[in-house]
Amino acid sequence: MPALRPVLLLVLLLSGLTATAREALPPAVAQALARARVPAEAVSIVVEEAGGKGGPLLSHRAHASMNPASVMKLVTTLAGLEALGPTWTWKTPVYIEGTAREGTLYGNVYIQGQGDPKLVAERLWLLLRRVQGLDIRNIAGDIVLDRSAFEVPAVDPGEFDGEPLRPYNAAPDALLLNFKSVLMTFVPDRGANAAHVHVEPPLAGVAWPTHVPLRESDCNDYRSALRADFSDPLRPRFAGRYPAACGEKVWPLAWADPASYGPRAIEGMWRAIGGQLQGRVREGRVPEGMAPAFALESPPLAELVRDINKYSNNVMTQQLFLTLSLQQQGQGTVAASRELLRAWWRERFGAGQEPLISNGAGLSREDRISAAALARLLQYAWTSPLMPELISSLPISGLDGTLRPSRWRAEGSAHLKTGSLRDVASIAGYVHVPDGRRYVLVAVVNHPNANAVRPALEALVEWTARQTGPAPEKVSRKSR
Repeated sequence: MPALRPVLLLVLLLSGLTATAREALPPAVAQALARARVPAEAVSIVVEEAGGKGGPLLSHRAHASMNPASVMKLVTTLAGLEALGPTWTWKTPVYIEGTAREGTLYGNVYIQGQGDPKLVAERLWLLLRRVQGLDIRNIAGDIVLDRSAFEVPAVDPGEFDGEPLRPYNAAPDALLLNFKSVLMTFVPDRGANAAHVHVEPPLAGVAWPTHVPLRESDCNDYRSALRADFSDPLRPRFAGRYPAACGEKVWPLAWADPASYGPRAIEGMWRAIGGQLQGRVREGRVPEGMAPAFALESPPLAELVRDINKYSNNVMTQQLFLTLSLQQQGQGTVAASRELLRAWWRERFGAGQEPLISNGAGLSREDRISAAALARLLQYAWTSPLMPELISSLPISGLDGTLRPSRWRAEGSAHLKTGSLRDVASIAGYVHVPDGRRYVLVAVVNHPNANAVRPALEALVEWTARQTGPAPEKVSRKSR
């Protein structure tokens, strides 16, 4: 026995070196973090082969509880795909009360929201055109909007970060129309020395400027150059000039009075397509016992999950989050959806690393999850029949979504969900190695300098993409 002690000591030393190597950050990553003035203690990382073969390639503070920002959308979207199915669609029923004669409806039109995350301007146009297809051009009564499917407390859109006009701060709504936002398109016309201004969708009672003067200058911050004034939502103004060098630009803007957005959008679109309304657009409930005249159907969930994850759409995620409890309990509430997500997690992963989820979108200072827990989620997704739907929804490194070339320059092929808040930067997904291997990668940074760590995250992806190992097994196929 005494003779074995040196051997045992050597084994223990080697084991210790291996564990340390797995915790040590790659030099390029450590250097980039140092340049960003972010300490290693503010970072959590897991890199491991997809499929769970062997231990982690890199594990640094893997079990620390971190704010993941929008990476939390991975939990909501995978749970949604499992609970509802990839072909799930939202339906927005429309009810007709009264009698239509010679193009006039002597009664009301009811539109009942059921949480459709993508009832955008063109689909609202289609819904109202279908109303006209019922030989209704003039509504003698009202258009009634039923938003009762979701119970959402009133929120200040600027409460989170003081940016109430940013579309990502739009609140969820059972009848969410065009994300409660407008798209302002500026088209310079040198002959007229002005930029034409076109706004979609049309909002009833809102007088938009149709032109703004041009200026000969570089196209830098054109929004500041316009000197926009949205203090009066009904009379937006541009006191500045539009740089002609910018060419055509589109400025998405959350409506300054979100409570009135739905009625104004419905009436504005109805009149824009030639409809007449003698009553008004108001909120109300569909009378009991009425059958819908038709229902507008959304694209399938798998397609909408791509919009959610590739472009990190917060309000669409919250619509899906609330739909989980709407479908199970008859009404969508934040508390019920939180509990459903917690139950979904416990059934699959146990209660040890249960995430703290506020609204499903990661747009919160209170959300918490560990890198290890996110890695478990991604490993679970890798073996799921829904794996193709989830992976195809993630931004492709250097190509699209939040990883488009203007934002991401890492070499190496990867599908990664990104997250960003003040003091938070994160990525989570799959890195593809040239030999056919796939790695799960999760990195979360919580630090006041988090907005400067993109080079470190890019270096981590590049380091992972360079890993090599035994060649993956090949399966031979014999002709029948």
